[in-house]
Amino acid sequence: MNLRRATVEDADFLVELLTHEEVEPYLSAISAKDREGIVAGIERSEQEPELFGQFIVEVDGRPVGALRFESPGGPSRIARLGGLAIHPDFRGRQLGHEAALAFQRHLFEDLGFHRLEIEVYGFNERSLAHAERAGWVREGVKRKAYWRHGDWADGVVFGLLAEDL
Repeated sequence: MNLRRATVEDADFLVELLTHEEVEPYLSAISAKDREGIVAGIERSEQEPELFGQFIVEVDGRPVGALRFESPGGPSRIARLGGLAIHPDFRGRQLGHEAALAFQRHLFEDLGFHRLEIEVYGFNERSLAHAERAGWVREGVKRKAYWRHGDWADGVVFGLLAEDL
């Protein structure tokens, strides 16, 4: 398993992955999932590598997943992670877990972030379990915060500090 920054050549893979019927329901409703929006994110990742990153998860040189981070910058050195998705054909191999741990180390050790944050839909049991396995600390719940799939969904907030690893 390897992590690397996405390039424009990855845009079609990302569109396929992020719109897949087994992936899209669990991703943020406001995340870019069309080619134009994804290319804009990749370009931002190239132009502002300390503040934004769109990454590809690879196995044997083949893209199998994605994740990203965004930071407002500033002295607090906080990054908000999202978009972790492994193509359904590659699930069950712990690739999401391995990718998340490698991504956390990269953000702490290479980019110097102090705190990482994620928010997971309350109905996304797979992601909730993954967050806890990866060492994230549950910090709260935003009750009925998001309209998703015809109903209100909670947002479960997690935080991670370098010393938590």
